[in-house]
Amino acid sequence: MLIDFFLHLKDHKLPVSTKELLTLLEGLQANVCGHSIDDFYVFSRACLVKDETLYDRFDQAFGSYFKGVTEIPGLEVDLPEEWLRAMMKRHLTPEQKAALEKLGWDKLMEEFKKRLEEQKGRHQGGSKWVGSGGSSPFGNSGYHPEGIRVGGPSAGNRTAVKVWEQREYRNLDDTVELGTRNIKVALRRLRRFARSGAAEELDLDGTIAATARNAGWLDLMMRPERHNSIKVLMFFDVGGSMDDHVKICEELFSACRTEFKHLEYYYFHNCVYDWVWKDSHLRHKERIPTLDVIHRYGADYKLIFVGDATMSPYEILHQRGAIDYMNEEPGAVWLRRLFDAYPGAAWLNPEPERLWEYRHSIRIVRDLAGERMYPLTLDGLGRAIRQLSRSQRHA
Repeated sequence: MLIDFFLHLKDHKLPVSTKELLTLLEGLQANVCGHSIDDFYVFSRACLVKDETLYDRFDQAFGSYFKGVTEIPGLEVDLPEEWLRAMMKRHLTPEQKAALEKLGWDKLMEEFKKRLEEQKGRHQGGSKWVGSGGSSPFGNSGYHPEGIRVGGPSAGNRTAVKVWEQREYRNLDDTVELGTRNIKVALRRLRRFARSGAAEELDLDGTIAATARNAGWLDLMMRPERHNSIKVLMFFDVGGSMDDHVKICEELFSACRTEFKHLEYYYFHNCVYDWVWKDSHLRHKERIPTLDVIHRYGADYKLIFVGDATMSPYEILHQRGAIDYMNEEPGAVWLRRLFDAYPGAAWLNPEPERLWEYRHSIRIVRDLAGERMYPLTLDGLGRAIRQLSRSQRHA
C-alpha cells in the first residue's frame, strides 16, 4: 500500500525513507488520521517530511499524485450535520456570481434601509429580500460580491462589507508554548533586536583569569550587560479571517511577551478606528480611544501591526465603513495618524505574500504603511526587524 506514492515522492527529490513509510502505514492501521484526503495530507506530511523547507515540494508532489481524490477508499463516511446543511444552500456558477451587481456603498446602505422597512417575513434562497442561502445583498449563508450579513453564520466567502450583529472575539493567549522551529528562530532575532545596553555585570571567566594571574588575590572583572531597552506598541487584528491565523499569532505574542520588557498591546478588528481594546470579552464596555493610545506612548515606541489586512476596501476608505459599527472617520485616517506618530513601524501579515497583489484592501494598507508590510514568516520577520533597527539608528 502506498508504494507508488512513496516512489512518486522520491521522483520529486524528497528524502523519504522506508522507515518513515512504515510509520505512516502503522498510523493508518491504528486509525490515527481520518478518512478525508485533507487528514491524510496532514498526517503523511508529518510522517514523511522532517524539514519545513521541503513543504512546498511535498505539496506539489502530493497534489499531482492525488489529483481528484477526495477521500481514502474503503472507509465509511459519516457526514457532519453542518455539511448536510451546507448542501442545502444555493450554489451559484462563476458566471452567475460575476453577473451579480455591486451596488456601491451609498446605494447599498440606502437599499438595506428600504428593504428593512418593506419586508414583513422570513425569506430563503432569494435574490432581493433579507434572508438566507440566496444571492441577495442582505442576509447570511449565501453569496453576493458586496453585501451586509444579517444574523446567522457566514457562508465562508468573506465578501460582506458590514455585519449587522454583535460579534465576539477572543484574546490571544500569551502562555502558548513556542512549538514551531521557525518561531524559535524568530525569537532569537527578536532577542537580538530587543537587547542593547551599557549596564555592567560580573564577568565570571574574566574574574577567574584575573584572580589566577594575581596569585589568588580576588580581582573582580565587570563587563557591559546587554539589556532590553526597546519599547514596542503592538496592535493585533482578531476575529473574522484572522481566526485562520490564531496559532501563529499566539506564538508571536508569546515570544514578544517574553522578550520585550516594555511591551504594550491592543486589539482591533480588520482596521483601526477611533477605539481599540485590551480584553476582547469586555470590548463593548472598556473601549480605549485610539487618540489616548497615541498620547500615552511617545514616538520612541516601535509600532507593529499584526493582521491580514483582508477586508472590504470600504472599511478603510469610507466613513461608517467599519463592519460592525458606524465610525465617524475612515480607517485610513486613523492608520495615517498612527504611522505619522510612530516613525519606526512595520505591518506583519500572516497571509502569503504571493496573494497580496490580488487583494485590494492589502494593497491599500500596504500603501498607507509606506510599503512597510512584511509576511509573518522567518524571512519577513527578519526584514521587518532590520527596517525597525534602521529607524532606531536614524532616530
